[in-house]
Amino acid sequence: MSDPVRTQNPASLASEAIRLSGDLVRKEIALAKAEVSQNLSHAGMAIGFIAVAGVIGLVTLNVLVAALVAALAETELGPIWSAVIVGVVLAILAYALLRKGMNDLKLSSLMPSRTVQNVQRDAQAVKEAYHDN
Repeated sequence: MSDPVRTQNPASLASEAIRLSGDLVRKEIALAKAEVSQNLSHAGMAIGFIAVAGVIGLVTLNVLVAALVAALAETELGPIWSAVIVGVVLAILAYALLRKGMNDLKLSSLMPSRTVQNVQRDAQAVKEAYHDN
């Protein structure tokens, strides 16, 4: 028996190689699509878990704050002043966190200042080199 690869001419071998390469690329693309789809599904479930954890965390925080108010109410302060004190402390904490977040989001803090300095320095160097000539 003769070897089928040796009996084919170079043009048909090249054509077969191109066809097989195309098939391989199509299969790899299909595999990538399936993998991305599966990964997105997993990511969606992970986001759901994070959202549920956030809701449970908020409920937990509410319960703990209520327990703190109840504990303070057992002192000489009474329930009204206990709630006011806890509310004021939480409001101050929320305000401080809000100010910190707002300051961190200012446009000047988001600007790539090192890059701007580098570009200005480079522009100055080019300008000096141009004027030297």
